[in-house]
Amino acid sequence: MASFTDDEIERYARHLVLREVGGPGQQALKAARVLVVGAGGLGAPAALYLAAAGVGTLGLADADTVSLSNLQRQVLYATADVGRPKTEAAAERLTRLNPNVAIEAHPVMLTAETAPAMVRGYDLVLDGTDSFDARFAISDACVAEGNTLVSGAIGRWTGQVGVFAGKPCYRCLVAEPPPDAETCVAVGVIGALAGVIGAMMALEAIKVVTGAGEPLTGRLLIYDALAGETRTVRIGVDPHCPACGRPPLP
Repeated sequence: MASFTDDEIERYARHLVLREVGGPGQQALKAARVLVVGAGGLGAPAALYLAAAGVGTLGLADADTVSLSNLQRQVLYATADVGRPKTEAAAERLTRLNPNVAIEAHPVMLTAETAPAMVRGYDLVLDGTDSFDARFAISDACVAEGNTLVSGAIGRWTGQVGVFAGKPCYRCLVAEPPPDAETCVAVGVIGALAGVIGAMMALEAIKVVTGAGEPLTGRLLIYDALAGETRTVRIGVDPHCPACGRPPLP
């Protein structure tokens, strides 16, 4: 059972007095190994809140470098970080925020080949990537390795977050990349939306680790920032899903 220093007791005081977290929940956070894939618009705020919450080991996977256009929404970075590897700059920032958290930097892109070994070393995975190929690779690896996945996405003024633990998986929600899929580069995204959805991803991860409340397992929360409205839909299991469905008969 993880113990706390006097510094940690003061740092996490608001968690320790919270009935749904308390000592056991904070100990679970300290013992947890959480991987954030994509240290960008969603991964940046998610990583900040997970580090602040006291996750014991926080992995960051991203092969990108910081660009000036990132700074409109990727709050981990400053102007001086432009040109630096994201995982390097993020690790420094998160360590300054909470030196009790062990940061593991992985400056790699997760693909169908690299994802299984990467997620195998963690208890929980957050996917903040912006391509369907990466999302499918991460989801498939989580299904194969038995990892719970917290998935987020944003575009324009709309964001979504869901939790996948076995069945249904992300492929039950999105079987194939939509033919008219848009990118933030092409259509834009309001910067503060990344903070909203990234923080929601961190919150869902904290709920999963501590056992607090009801995570969005098998559900998708959709946030319309322009209208100021949210709705939650239940995700059905696709029996023909190539990742979590019944395998075809020989």
